[in-house]
Amino acid sequence: MDRRVRVQGRPVDAYPALPPEAGRGAVRRVTVVGEEILSRPCQEVVEFGTPELSALIDDMFLTMYVADGAGLAANQVDVDLRLFVYDCPDDHGIRHVGHIINPVLELPDPGDRRLVDEGEGCLSVPGATMEVPRTDRAVVRGSDKDGNPVVIEGTGYFARCLQHETDHLHGRVYLDRLSKRDRKDALRQMAERREEVFTRRDTKAAQLGH
Repeated sequence: MDRRVRVQGRPVDAYPALPPEAGRGAVRRVTVVGEEILSRPCQEVVEFGTPELSALIDDMFLTMYVADGAGLAANQVDVDLRLFVYDCPDDHGIRHVGHIINPVLELPDPGDRRLVDEGEGCLSVPGATMEVPRTDRAVVRGSDKDGNPVVIEGTGYFARCLQHETDHLHGRVYLDRLSKRDRKDALRQMAERREEVFTRRDTKAAQLGH
């Protein structure tokens, strides 16, 4: 059977469009570029298997879904922890869903590395899209919410997602990878479109009863 969904890196036969975590979660406010928590490294998670950690992951899934995101880091909901969630396709149409805690990013060796320039957005830079060079393959190693080891491999767009979210946990947004001119353009896009984005998020949250 061609399994087109991978949950926590493992293939499954079927999976709902709305992840179960999102069904349990509550919508949180998404932080916006310029807020201090987005510009400093996050703290490592040291307590696993707690109700608070599970609730945070549930909330992050729903918040990501309401904001039409492919990934979301904890500092994007104003929580200073090394954790991100994702629900993202790769270039082969395989959907990847899961979370990872205290991730360590591994990229191909420079001689084997292929950089791809593609449009990239961010829920914390609402309304802006800019081309950002990223490698077409990436691996992250970390833990799940119970402390079990997790290894997630990504190619194409999903590899971009893994790099983007790991950047967040180091206190970097994709704007930090742009030239001054491109950064200014992205901020202009955000200024023009952010209210439209916020309205769309509010409407989607209301449709879900949040």
